[in-house]
Amino acid sequence: MQSGKNLLGILAAVAATLGGCGPKAGTQAPADAFLSSIADYCGKAFAGRITVNEPKTAQPDPFEGKTLVMHVRGCEQPTRELRIPFHVGEDRSRTWILTRTDTGLRLKHDHRHEDGSEDTLTMYGGDSRAPGSAGRQAFPTDAETKALFAREGLDASIDNTWIMEIVPGERFSYQLTRPSGRNFRVDFDLSEPVAAPPAPWGHD
Repeated sequence: MQSGKNLLGILAAVAATLGGCGPKAGTQAPADAFLSSIADYCGKAFAGRITVNEPKTAQPDPFEGKTLVMHVRGCEQPTRELRIPFHVGEDRSRTWILTRTDTGLRLKHDHRHEDGSEDTLTMYGGDSRAPGSAGRQAFPTDAETKALFAREGLDASIDNTWIMEIVPGERFSYQLTRPSGRNFRVDFDLSEPVAAPPAPWGHD
């Protein structure tokens, strides 16, 4: 009987240990943790630099030599949506929109003209590839975006994947990759805020 009691005690201890290794109550989903890490910087702007730009081409890159600034600006509902303008020199046409969905996150690129009207290429992007992590989310092109790119003759972009990464207190990264080998990445220094730029075109 004694050995039986000892065995039951051991099994109970093992069960308790395994139970303690499971997810803790209230633990954030990766998408929520990722969004929250960015929302911590609401109202702040940060300078960036191109860290990867491959392959090199003979044509001048529109981002090279320009001041690159991201501004965590649209924070009215920080647990549901964030709007992050991406300024390239004096070009204020770009805003990244991150939205919480039932399954993860959605990234859209809002492109505007200086008068505030929408560009032909706007609101493209995709939903995050599950499960992602608190520090990294990847967004392959969605069906709507594929159709838009095909219609506009941008066949090389149809299989885009956009990647966002955050290391709180250190850096935020925006990256574009393609199966063809295209790889473009900008890293923003989160350790040193810069002066907030004007509003992006088409937004107050």
